[in-house]
Amino acid sequence: MKNLHKSLIITNKAANCLKKLINEKNYKILRIGIIGGGCSGLKYNFYFTKNLNNDDIRIKNINNIEIIIDSFSYQYLLGSTLDYEEELLGSKFIIKNPNAITTCSCGASFSIS
Repeated sequence: MKNLHKSLIITNKAANCLKKLINEKNYKILRIGIIGGGCSGLKYNFYFTKNLNNDDIRIKNINNIEIIIDSFSYQYLLGSTLDYEEELLGSKFIIKNPNAITTCSCGASFSIS
């Protein structure tokens, strides 16, 4: 597992929300990845896990929360910012991705060149 601490920026809002969720779920690892789907071709995938894979890249350790990205997804997330938004209709984690060429209006799906 590689350590690449500066490859993903995590806002204070996102870090605080992660801390609350980790305490509720009793998981210590947040996996962020890219999967096919959504209206723009690719979409972000977030889930808590207890398992690490050999190709995982350790991004950060915040409040004892490991944030990891698989090696395939890493190239598409490099330089991105993980944030947390609270809106009238609900709240969600969002990724501000400088590698995305187009994004859908909800921000969950994107495309690259």
